[in-house]
Amino acid sequence: MFKINFKKVLFNSIVILVIFLSDRISKIYILKIAELESVVNIYLTPYLNIYLIWNKGIAFGLFSFNENFIYQSISLIIFIICIVIIIMIIKSDGLKKYSLISVLGGALGNFFDRVYYSAVPDFIDLHIASFHWFIFNVADMFITIGVICLILDEVFNYKKNNEIR
Repeated sequence: MFKINFKKVLFNSIVILVIFLSDRISKIYILKIAELESVVNIYLTPYLNIYLIWNKGIAFGLFSFNENFIYQSISLIIFIICIVIIIMIIKSDGLKKYSLISVLGGALGNFFDRVYYSAVPDFIDLHIASFHWFIFNVADMFITIGVICLILDEVFNYKKNNEIR
């Protein structure tokens, strides 16, 4: 029989909400600056700038298209992936569960922007001298950290599960 632990569901939901809200608050703040200043180009350190761009692709600007059908198709795929991640969260535990929660929280943040703005505001510009990494946002950070943790969890569990006895 399938038993639900409401305390765990509530805690996991709060973690997802905190990730989502930290992303939303950071984006609202940057968009407010853009509204007041008409451009966001802030030099913070020799390695970090805040520079607003609008991303119609997926994480880090990959698969950016101007055609509306492709944009909507990608959005639908992201929505389906979010549902699959929710199912995976329910069936997992430990590091894998919290890695998936991190990915879901970030994905929901970016999905909200895709629906609300028809693009995702990216603004964190990491660089060394003239080499600039992709401009990204807080949601992308959570997605990336979650994916890295999923990979590490898989590598360590693979070794543990396939040890010669």
